Order: sequence, then C-alpha cells, then structure tokens
Amino acid sequence: MNRTTDFKLTRNAFGRLVFTGAKGEVHEGVVPVHAFPITAPAEGISLVTVDGHELAWIDRLIDLPDELRILLEEELASREFMPEIRAIRRVSSFATPSAWQVETDRGLTTFILKGEDDIRRLAASTLLIADSNGIHFLIRDIQTLDQGSRKLLDRFL
Repeated sequence: MNRTTDFKLTRNAFGRLVFTGAKGEVHEGVVPVHAFPITAPAEGISLVTVDGHELAWIDRLIDLPDELRILLEEELASREFMPEIRAIRRVSSFATPSAWQVETDRGLTTFILKGEDDIRRLAASTLLIADSNGIHFLIRDIQTLDQGSRKLLDRFL
C-alpha cells in the first residue's frame, strides 16, 4: 500500500482542483477521469488538465492518503451523476419515445426514453440507459431487478 504521492491536490477559492507536481508546477482546473467508471470505480483514475493532458495516474484510490482520496471521491461524485435503477415501476408505451417511471438509488423519477438505441449493453447483465436530457441511468445487474421490472425491460431489448 502506497500512502504517499509525488503531487498535491487542493481546491481553490472557486472550488476547482489545483494540482502541484513534484517539481512545483501548478495546474488549475484539473479533472479526475475514470478509466472504467462502472466496472472499476475505485481504480484507474487519471488527473488531466483542462486541455486533456495527463498529469498523474492513480492505480487505486485506496492507496492514497485519506485527505487526497476523499477530495477525489467528492470530485468524481459531483462529475459523474449516474443514478442506478433499482426497479422499473411503469412505462407509458412499448413504442418510443416513452416515459419511464423508475426507482433509483436517488429516489423515484420519470424520464423519457427517445429510442431503443438509447439502451446500451455494457456487459452481459449491465445496461446504461440515456434519457432525453442526456442523463445516464445504470442498471448494474439485470438479475437483481424484480420480475416485473425485467419483464418491462425485456420489451425494449
């Protein structure tokens, strides 16, 4: 376990991340980017400049000092809003566009599915659904949905 890094990361007065490298170089507006946000959310994180140049690579968040890990987790959570669907309560129509009423880890919501192409299979049992506003909803494991939800979902797959 490596609990030290050769860089510092802080937040400035505007809430933006500031990266200070081992040689003292400073970059404002640094963005953490997940390599695999769904399959490995705590691994493979790149810190990039606003121009997209990589400044540092983090293999595992757990290897970071607590203060840095918490800062990165907060930043990633604010950037990667992706509610996870727990149940599908109803859909307005089996033709698209259709309104879906779903229960997520963030509460009940309704969204519009523009087309069946907006449902992407990421793995054998993992789906990503994009609504008409561009918000992505995750179904981590179809098998964990109740039978009614799976039956509704099967009509669109």
